[in-house]
Formats: sequence, structure tokens, C-alpha cells
Amino acid sequence: MNNKFTWLKSLIVLMTTSAIAQTTLSGIVSSNGEPLPFANVYISKLSKGAVSDEDGNYTILNIPNGTYSLSASFAGYGKESKTVVLSGNTKEVNFDLKEDNSLNEVVISGTLKPVLRIESPVPVEVYTPTFLKKNPTPSVFDALQNVNGVRPQLNCNVCNTGDIHINGLEGPYTLVLIDGMPIVSGLSTVYGLSGIPNSLIEQVEIVKRPASSLYGSEAVGGLINVITKLPEYAPRLSVDAFGTTWGEVNFDLGLKHDFGKASAILGANYYNYSNPKDGNNDNFTDVTLQDRISLFNKWSFKRKDNRIASLAGRFFYEDRWGGEMNWNPSFRGGDEVYGESIYTARYELLGSYQLPVSEKILFNFSYTDHDQNSVYGDVEYMAQQRIGFGQFTWDKKFGKHDMLFGVAGRYNYYDDNTTATANIEYNEPEEIMIPSVFVQDEYKFNDKHTLLAGARYDYDERHGSIFTPRLAYRFKLSENDIIRLNTGTGFRVVNLFTEEHATLTGAREVIIEGELDPERSYNMNLNYLKKLYFKGGTMLNFEASAWYTYFTNAILPDYDTNPNQIIYSNLDGNAISKGIGFNMDAHFSNRFKAILGFTYQDVTTTESGETSQQILTEKYSGTWALTYRIFKYNLSIDYTGNLFGPMRLPLLSELDPRPEYSPTWSIQNIQFTYDGIKNVELYGGVKNILDWTPAKNAPFLISRANDPFDKEVVFDNSGNAVATPNNPYALTFDPNYVYAPNQGIRGFFGIRYTLL
Repeated sequence: MNNKFTWLKSLIVLMTTSAIAQTTLSGIVSSNGEPLPFANVYISKLSKGAVSDEDGNYTILNIPNGTYSLSASFAGYGKESKTVVLSGNTKEVNFDLKEDNSLNEVVISGTLKPVLRIESPVPVEVYTPTFLKKNPTPSVFDALQNVNGVRPQLNCNVCNTGDIHINGLEGPYTLVLIDGMPIVSGLSTVYGLSGIPNSLIEQVEIVKRPASSLYGSEAVGGLINVITKLPEYAPRLSVDAFGTTWGEVNFDLGLKHDFGKASAILGANYYNYSNPKDGNNDNFTDVTLQDRISLFNKWSFKRKDNRIASLAGRFFYEDRWGGEMNWNPSFRGGDEVYGESIYTARYELLGSYQLPVSEKILFNFSYTDHDQNSVYGDVEYMAQQRIGFGQFTWDKKFGKHDMLFGVAGRYNYYDDNTTATANIEYNEPEEIMIPSVFVQDEYKFNDKHTLLAGARYDYDERHGSIFTPRLAYRFKLSENDIIRLNTGTGFRVVNLFTEEHATLTGAREVIIEGELDPERSYNMNLNYLKKLYFKGGTMLNFEASAWYTYFTNAILPDYDTNPNQIIYSNLDGNAISKGIGFNMDAHFSNRFKAILGFTYQDVTTTESGETSQQILTEKYSGTWALTYRIFKYNLSIDYTGNLFGPMRLPLLSELDPRPEYSPTWSIQNIQFTYDGIKNVELYGGVKNILDWTPAKNAPFLISRANDPFDKEVVFDNSGNAVATPNNPYALTFDPNYVYAPNQGIRGFFGIRYTLL
């Protein structure tokens, strides 16, 4: 009995001691003497915190005694951290936050050198992993669907290949970079945009204007630079996995390790979708089946004087197919059951090395090897492409002149089994070497006025000398008002068969009229940036842009002249892209944030005095991302979406019953994220909550889906389809009537784990 009493007494003492060893933290969060309501105060070690009230007061109860880092943060203000030692009773800790310019991200894409975003003469938009997580996707291609003025465009109803449009310009006008290197080009313009592990992305930089004077061909419409994390700052372990009710599975893994003076990260992405669906009952898969894996490894080395040295590699393999619901690999390449099957194997190597000299001279290089084994029905397309790129830049200041000198070389090897490499007697690979030199001078007159001038010279043995100058002016009206004016020229050398998927799919005949000369563009872009602060903690970033781009020698697919042909030729006239865009980033409190965007554009082509709207280009579009935070329950709610106006669509004949213009359409999503568990996030929601698909607006999407090899189509002497009782609309098989995803409503659930 005495032993029991002793045990009970010890337990009471232990409980009393534990209760006493608790501290209450309280204080005031303010800025310049004014209280900050709804500021976030937290102890990251304990995943414990509070939100300040209307008078800036906060209280955190029941904190175990010890030493902690206490932080306070508020949108539009710099985070402040303090070390506190807790030993019982109540402790008061106050914070005085300073306004922080949210445009202080370092960007590199606009000028090829690190610069604060607000100081760059070239407008650069930045999207962080926080933005990408608002609507989790299995690839960068899908993640960009909620970026204003940017639209991932599907180009085929069967294999779901796609490209990225910026301000209404076709995908081949968009250059996609990884860590500043032109990795995604040529064949990968169509198939290589998937599989970049989202967990390893530090930020995505977007330039919505021609950038040929720095990056050469393919940047005539703009560029997207996917910047991966630096190994030394990456988390030790990151895992992100989610699945959907459609049967999609996506898994991202990131590992970081230090090896003496080197740090390395290993990233892996696996995506699988193996659940054929046919919601519109045309006997064709609504969404392409995919099985892909991507491995990414990046090394960073510590050197004397903090000189740069990094090396990265990526391997990508994908097996995708779409087609009739009863297709399987035994039908591959035959004319019995239609299917489009693409095997893609791709290797990439890229790196940066700063020379061990007193001057700042940087060598960047990349190499890609792309092998594509594909069939489109009974048409085989076998292609190999190897691209080597090297570039030296010298960053040098002369007084007020901040100069950049560069010399680059690009080697392109391309071979396939089409007429693209066919000679009179045999098929011969194409090998092209393009040397380039460029110079850039950024002159800062004073704190308000900056002028940037640049020029690039390229020599292409197919087309000779190509010269592209540019000019950019930045006027800082105040700390919160910036005006930028950019003007210049751009060029693009067309690689038809590697960029235009429509040349391979369907029954249309490809016609190339004459020698295709490089496209040229002349452009002007005006940008205004404004930052506003209001009482009560509301902060607003507002950005508006207006642009005008004039194209000569434009090469656009002509679907209209002959419904059975796709005609490619240099435009005998001009093409014009003009429009305005608005972005707003609002923080109404630490609870509610909103990112809104709207674009109006007019993209037209004029040939023989006749002007028409460019096909598959919307007049207007909008995007939004609304976030509401419930701190009490560690819960965030994200509502994201987009809206696109009507687009002119490719019809096959005057009898084609499908609408010539798409309707106004919208994809909307909602997500709930719980982060009340240390190092863990649980998230789930619904994608496409309106259950919208393009099939709801048309009698059918794929023309002649019941006869994909045109075995029952009757043609006249000119090769045109003839109306018959079996084919009343005089159509041929064609899957190119596509403008939006054909994937309906679906739920999703995922988990993230991060170990710093």
C-alpha cells in the first residue's frame, strides 16, 4: 500500500511539474507604430502559432520551456525572427515589421545576368512553387494553365501532344529553358514538356516578348525559364505523391546530400495513367494513356571566391498511346485498329562553369539526345535529334555601363524517315552549326532612368546572316511605380516536322510551297508596374502591359484552302499580334490572397489583302487563384481557374457540322490543404468542378472516328472527299479539331513530406 502511495505521489509531482513548465507568449505586432492585424506569429520547431487580432495583439498558450526561434510575418512585410528563452510564467515579445518590396526576387531571364526583378529593364514574371501547388499537376506543361497570357494548347485529340502559347502566338514561338539552357526545342517542343519534377523547381520565369537578341531562334514569341533548386539550399528530403479518381498516379521525390565541397540533389518523377475512358462515346480514348519516368541529378561545387560550378543531367522515358478503345500494342503500325503510339527516350546534360580568372567569364553548355519511335495509325515516324550548345559570357562594368559580351554555338543533328531529310536518292540526316555573337549594354543614367541596348548576330548556312537588335528603357517614377518600354526584332528558323504535330496525324496531305525562309518580327511592349499599400494590411501589386508584334515571312499551317491538305508556306503578307494584359496580386490580410489576370488580344494574318483571325487563338482570357487561410485549423483553401473566349477552329468542309468557333469555356478547381502535422501537408480537392469538356459543344470531336483509315471515303479526281450516304458531310479522318482538355470532373488527394 505504501509503495502504491509513493508511486501515485511521484505521478502527481511529475504532472504538476509538467504543468508548471509551460509558458504563455504574448505581444504586439506593429509597423511604424501602427498595429498589424492578422499577422502570423509562430514557432516552427513546435508547429505552433497564433494570429494577431485587430489591435495587433497575439497570444500563444502552453509552450514547453526551452529555447526557440519565434517569427512574425505579414504579407508585404519582411519576416522578423527572434530567439526566446522560456522558463515559465508569461513572456512578452513584440515585433516591428518593415515593409518589404515583394518584387525583390532575383531574375536572370530578361538580361542573362542576375538582377532584382524591380530593377530589370525587361519585364519578367516569376512563379514560385507556392503558386504551382495551388493546383497540383504532374508536369510543368499542365501547371502553366493558370498563368495569365499563357495557354498550354493540346494539338491532337488522340495522342494529346501540346505546346505552350504566349499572348496568342503558336507554340513553336515559345522557347522553353531549363536553368537558362535551351533544353526544350525541336522534337521535345511537342513531347518533352512533361516530366520535369515539380518538386525541384525553384521558380519559373516568363518573358512575354521576343527575346531573340539574347537567345536566338525560337524565342520570337517569348520564353519560359524553369529554374531548378540549388543543391546547397534544397531540402534533405521531399516527397509529393497524389492520385485522382480517374486513376492517375503521380510521384515526385527529391533527395539532397553533401559531399565535402559538393552538394547534390536527385529528383525523380513517375506518372502513370492506364485507365481508358470514352465519355463522348466515339470509341476513342478521351485522354492519352501514359507511363513515364524522369530522373534528374544536379551537382553544385564550392570554389574559391564563390565562383560558379554546376552540372546536371536528366533522363526521360515515356510510353504514351491514344486511339480506339480496343487498341493494344499488337495493332501498332497496322491499319486494322487505329492508335497513335509514341515511345520517347531522352538524355540531357547541362552545366555552368565560371573561369578561374579575375574577370567574370561564364561558360554554359548543354547537350540533348532525343530518340522518338512513333506510329500514327499506319504511318511510322522515327526520328533522332541531338543538340549541342555552348556559350561564353563576359560580364563587365565600365563606369555606368554594365556590359555583357557573348559568343555561342549551336549544333543540331536531325534525322527521320520523312521528306524532311529525304534526298533524291536516299535519306540523309541534317546537320547544322549556327555560331552567334551578342552584346548588351545597360546604362544607368541615375536611379530613375536606365537604358538597355543589345544586338545579336547569327549565321545559319541555310539562310545566311541574321541580325537582331533590341532596346529597353526603364523609368522609375517612384519606389512603387515603374514604366518599361521594350522594342526590337526577332527571328525564327522553322523545323517543320519536329514542331508541327499536325504534319503527322490524320488524313490531311502535307504540302510545302517553296523554300521556307526565316520568319522575322518587329515588336514593341509597354509595361507599367504599381504597388499599393492600404490601411488594415491590404497590399496590391498591379501590372499592365500592351504589345504590338508585326511578322513577315510568317509560316502558319493553312487548313482553309484545301480541307484535305495542310499547306505550309511563307505568308504573302503579314501577321500581327497585339493586345493588352493585366495582372493583380492582392493580399487583403494574412488570411486572404488573390491573384487575378486578364488578357485581350487580336492575332490576325493578312494575305492578298484579306485579313482573318488566326486559328486556335482566343480573343480574351482570364485566370485567378484565390487562397483563404484558416489558421485555427491549419487549413488553406485554394480556388483556381481560367476562362477563354471563342477560338476559330479547323473545319474539313463547308458541310462540316461542327461549330466553326469554340464557346467561351472555363476549367475551375478547388483544393484543401492541411499542414497541422510537422513536415507534412495533406491536400485534396476537385479538378474541373464544372465538368466541362469540348465534346459538350459539338456533335463529335474526331472526324470519321468510325473510319480512321478512310477505307469507306469516296474521293473525286481532285482528291476531295465526296458526300455519300455513309459520309453525308464529305469528311475524312481528322483529330485536329481540339482546343481544350477533354478530361472531365475528378477528385484528387495527395501528401507532401519535407525534411529540411
